[in-house]
Amino acid sequence: QEWKNTLATWDPRDFCNISKVILPMDTYWSPPIFILERVNGQNSNLESMVVMHNGSFDSTQPFQVTLTCSLRILKFPFDTQTCNLSIASFPYPAVTDLVMKTRRTSAEMMKDSQSYFLTDGEWQFTNLSITEYIEELDEGEFSVVTYAISIKRRPTLYILNLILPTCALYLLDMAVLFGPSSLEEKINFQIAVILGSSMLAVILNDILPTSSNKPPIIGTH
Repeated sequence: QEWKNTLATWDPRDFCNISKVILPMDTYWSPPIFILERVNGQNSNLESMVVMHNGSFDSTQPFQVTLTCSLRILKFPFDTQTCNLSIASFPYPAVTDLVMKTRRTSAEMMKDSQSYFLTDGEWQFTNLSITEYIEELDEGEFSVVTYAISIKRRPTLYILNLILPTCALYLLDMAVLFGPSSLEEKINFQIAVILGSSMLAVILNDILPTSSNKPPIIGTH
């Protein structure tokens, strides 16, 4: 966070050329920031900020946070999810007190985010967009900045463990159904295919995400 206080200025030449100082967070006013989608999180123990001689305040507080996100898994495992991280400061109306702006563009933020995102996990970071707008509530209008984070699922593991075995079972089923085998052999093989499909359905039920309005296509077939 960066903001400016014109009342906290000094001339470095009058104070041994000191152009900045580090002070506790409770020394001066700082904007209270809320993340709207936050469920829980762990704040850092860094409770200090840098004050420049021209009245600029710089506060950095890294922390871990868990957010709520609406999933759309209709195309699982080839789905792309977009989760929002909205930052607001509701005690101060945007019209008279506080307006939040982003210092860096979406492209700059995306470049920095790609360097921190885990590249060997299940998800691949694809895009980041920033929206600044005014939220109208009963108490007034408030400034909000929303970061829309898009991530794409890596489908390789699901293709090898789920899609290929399922296709192989149905291909064998069709081959035996239209093959020259006897009726008894076809019935025995059909029972084996049904058992195999049931096992795959159990595995599918364990690995498919459940928090979605529409079930995935692979689960309905």
